[in-house]
Amino acid sequence: MLESNNIQKQLHGKDLLSLHRLTSEEILEILKVAGELKEQQKKGVPHPILQGKTLGMIFAKSSTRTRVSFEVGMYQLGGNALFLSSNDIQLGRGETIADTAKVLSRYLDGIMIRTFAQSDVEELAEHASIPVINGLTDLLHPCQVLADLQTILEHKGRLKGLKLAYVGDGNNMAHSLMFGSAKVGMDIIVASPKGYQPNQEIVKLARQDAEATGVKVEIVEDPAEAVTGADVVVTDVWASMGQEAEQAQRVKDFAGYQINNKLMSLAKPDYIFLHCLPAHRGEEVAAEVIDGPHSVIFDEAENRLYAQKAVMALLM
Repeated sequence: MLESNNIQKQLHGKDLLSLHRLTSEEILEILKVAGELKEQQKKGVPHPILQGKTLGMIFAKSSTRTRVSFEVGMYQLGGNALFLSSNDIQLGRGETIADTAKVLSRYLDGIMIRTFAQSDVEELAEHASIPVINGLTDLLHPCQVLADLQTILEHKGRLKGLKLAYVGDGNNMAHSLMFGSAKVGMDIIVASPKGYQPNQEIVKLARQDAEATGVKVEIVEDPAEAVTGADVVVTDVWASMGQEAEQAQRVKDFAGYQINNKLMSLAKPDYIFLHCLPAHRGEEVAAEVIDGPHSVIFDEAENRLYAQKAVMALLM
């Protein structure tokens, strides 16, 4: 069971919409609890923290890791998870988001939503009286980045003072990595081609977070500049869900942005490689890296379970 402290009291009943809205202390508390829950699970120690509680999982976008990790996580915490696809409920079709939020708040103890527009998640949270967890939007992917931070902490023993390089599309992963890195005291440098760089408003907010922890958030075009001296290297697919029509153009535009051994020779000799998956070997990353000794992608995928269990346990 969790030992309650002031930060845990602060988190109770909160939403997780963006890492920008959590304090550095709250993020570190989530990571601490994630580590404790992982240890308990590995030792076979039951931890029914959410016994009798139900999480509603709304999916407008399909997913392997998000669905399985939230559903299994809720089960391991002693609660129930209810899968709600966009075909199953009236959200945004026959019923307003506000009305859906109010109705679900009468049945459930928490909502996880994976959808396209960040504004839909914000509106759901505004009208719900229970915690709302952002399982992914086109703008942000906070749960994945909590798992990434947990993985970095496990492999590096610290977060503060490290350098993280993200190479690729300035998408929801890049955005949440900027927030997460800034909050925990890691320098981050994002390398993306012109036209694919991160949202300027997100960069501005991440730089405000970075000022508080004394680190840098940099945006560049040159992948070599980004990975030089990096402790952690991250990439993502070049065309995300819903961008399939742009695939051919993106392959051309991202030529030279592949993570391969030649590029990685510029990183620290003990760098670790992360990818949120699914991955396209031979496109954004070469098999020699993703299947090589520096890759920790399956530890990272596993940690989705524990990071999200910590989020659910603390918020719900």
